[in-house]
Amino acid sequence: MDSAHVGDIVGALGTIGQHENIEGRSRWQRFRMLLAVLGPGLIVMVGDNDAGGVATYAQAGQNYGMALLWTLALLIPVLYVNQEMVVRLGAVAGVGHARLIFSRFGRFWGAFSVGDLFVVNALTIVTEFIGVAMALSYFGLPRWISVPLSAVLLFAVVAGGSFRRWERFLFALIAINIVMIPMAILVHPSLSKTASGFVPSLPGA
Repeated sequence: MDSAHVGDIVGALGTIGQHENIEGRSRWQRFRMLLAVLGPGLIVMVGDNDAGGVATYAQAGQNYGMALLWTLALLIPVLYVNQEMVVRLGAVAGVGHARLIFSRFGRFWGAFSVGDLFVVNALTIVTEFIGVAMALSYFGLPRWISVPLSAVLLFAVVAGGSFRRWERFLFALIAINIVMIPMAILVHPSLSKTASGFVPSLPGA
């Protein structure tokens, strides 16, 4: 097992010792152990609700209304299976995704995977900065202030402090996603249009 993956599991919602197991533990103790590993999963679950994602959702809703809801019925199972398979790979192999590719397919595909990930993440960060600039401009903050400020905050998250503290901070941001529920109710969506959106169709076709 990779040395980086050996040791206690320390998360914002609890800690699991390296040699702990669920045998002989009460339901409450098992639940607390579940919370310790649930934290990163929650972060991944809402990871796509970033600035670029929310902007895309809003644009799609503005242009097509409910007509593309049926694509969610196709994408959600694929997303679930993909992430569940990655979790199984990590749990069984005890190493990260890149290490597995290097070991199984060699240096070329390992380097290709890492390079591809670097490019995609770089482009994603660009969309994040664009989203931050757009959001803070709503409050009158100019881009030449909001973008450097968000860059400094991002660097502080990555380079400073403990993972547990920043994980707790991210939970506060995750909780903000709950406001989407009352927002969806306040717009009074039509049940018939919502249901028709799950019928496969191509807008404008």
